[in-house]
Amino acid sequence: MLDASSPAVPRRRGSLATLGTLAPYLWPPGEWGLRFRVILAVCCLVVAKIANVFVPILYKRAVDALGGGGNATTAALVAVPLSLILAYGSARVLSLIFSELRDAVFARVAQRAIRTLGLEVFRHLHALSLRFHLARQTGGLTRSIERGTKGIETLLQYMLFNILPTLFEIGLVCVILWRLFDWRFALATFVTVSLYMAYTLVITEWRTKYRRQMNEVDSEANTKAIDSLLNYETVKYFGNEEHEAARFDGALKRYERAAVKSQVSLSILNIGQAAIISVGLTVVMYLAGAGIVAHRMTLGDFVLVNTYLVQLYQPLNFFGFIYREIKQALIDMERMFELMSVEREIADRPGAEPLAIAGATLEFRNVRFGYDPRREILKGVSFVVPAGHTVAVVGSSGAGKSTLSRLLFRFYDIDEGQILIDGQDIRDVTQKSLRAALGIVPQDTVLFNDTITYNIAYGHPGAGTAEIEQAARMAHIHDFILAMPDQYKTIVGERGLKLSGGEKQRVAIARTILKDPAILLFDEATSALDTNTEREIQANLREVSRGRTTLVIAHRLSTIIDADEIIVLEAGRIAERGRHHELIAAQGRYAEMWRKQQEAAEAGQPIEVPPPFFQPA
Repeated sequence: MLDASSPAVPRRRGSLATLGTLAPYLWPPGEWGLRFRVILAVCCLVVAKIANVFVPILYKRAVDALGGGGNATTAALVAVPLSLILAYGSARVLSLIFSELRDAVFARVAQRAIRTLGLEVFRHLHALSLRFHLARQTGGLTRSIERGTKGIETLLQYMLFNILPTLFEIGLVCVILWRLFDWRFALATFVTVSLYMAYTLVITEWRTKYRRQMNEVDSEANTKAIDSLLNYETVKYFGNEEHEAARFDGALKRYERAAVKSQVSLSILNIGQAAIISVGLTVVMYLAGAGIVAHRMTLGDFVLVNTYLVQLYQPLNFFGFIYREIKQALIDMERMFELMSVEREIADRPGAEPLAIAGATLEFRNVRFGYDPRREILKGVSFVVPAGHTVAVVGSSGAGKSTLSRLLFRFYDIDEGQILIDGQDIRDVTQKSLRAALGIVPQDTVLFNDTITYNIAYGHPGAGTAEIEQAARMAHIHDFILAMPDQYKTIVGERGLKLSGGEKQRVAIARTILKDPAILLFDEATSALDTNTEREIQANLREVSRGRTTLVIAHRLSTIIDADEIIVLEAGRIAERGRHHELIAAQGRYAEMWRKQQEAAEAGQPIEVPPPFFQPA
């Protein structure tokens, strides 16, 4: 179980663990079509490399034939070179064809793995607790997922179809050189390749820390930029453009320093690689030249050795780049898989059953909870909202009102006590069925940057046009939508910023109506609106809540005077409870809050007291 005082922390992973996580997606259980593609791709790879290894041999024989070398006869000088040249061209074509076939056959396997993994990470992130998402930065998370999925493609492209085939080809070349000439050629080639790869691995490992720093600082800069742009209005309100630019520039400076170190270390890597390849090539060419002088080798043999080395070192020239890309891909995948390793703080219990609604009576029974175990927010809160009734919760800021809604939706699990719906502990039922039975209109309604239709239909994806429009009519926003140029296809903007507060609230109400929940929760749904808009929204809420079990978290007491019961929270405990007139008569905390709000209203412009959300049950 995770400590409630801190967000879930991803476990660090190694490269082998990352590869082990990826492997099953490339050989998916039960997907025989994809498995056949993997086998076919490997066969194409082998054929392509064998054809590629025969190219220099055919080239050597053609050179010997044309130069009169070896045992070629004068009559053969006309026919043999032509057939060898045709064979040489055919081998090159076959190598290319089978290489392309390999990529084409394996493409579906690779893309299916990327799609499956990306979807699993996305679902896992949605399954993590609110605590995790409040502690993490959205920009960094999205960048980690983006890099991780791209890293899978990079890894498959370079490791499976560059590194492994090149190693296979190196082995074949060493065997052929040993059989055709002697062990010195094979040894010189093997030592050169081994030194090259070892040097590359050691230096690249050293460079990895700089690449990690670049990733971390890049994510930080990206997060700062997104956060600043999402809060554009706040930046403008306070005139803090230069402050935001300075924060962003600070992250860019750190990225600049890490990037310079990375580039310097890259130059060191490239210099060493070039030196090793040049020395190895010189040694092997000297051996071939000495063989010709001693009449043990022909001119074709000299060409053969040179061709093999050029053909072999050509992919090795990119080995440093390829290894860096693979290492970076592993780092990016590691970061994404670390997210997958974060345990779910809130999970369905084994054998959890769907919530069975039979009236929708809601009960908080001796609930104790704290976001941090060192600071308890709710201290033994108990109350019941009978089916079809309305209970309002009021209190000062920090009393724990909004915490009730988070616990009801099971964004967090309580420390002690029970939350019951029709006698069923919400921890014993599936989260999907629990949230399907709940509907909320929050104070700060956030909409998706999509059409009005999409945002209303979010309450019931798949709803028809008639149902969406009916929900909009009940929320008294249908006529407003029709008056807009694009009507229901109007894009509402980032977080719904193209709509006013009242318009957003009505969209939220329509969305909740379309969901048709058994229990309604209004979390200070009108406290941020002006009086006239509030009055209209309250009328909408009154219609929506009629006959439903309703929990209201209220700021303005005038909106809940007809609630069946009013609960006053104070420092996490119930200080008072009763009907409006009973609490006024008691002259306690509620009466004091009522008096202050009335005095505040009288001190300002005369306003009409808005009607209550609810009629008596």
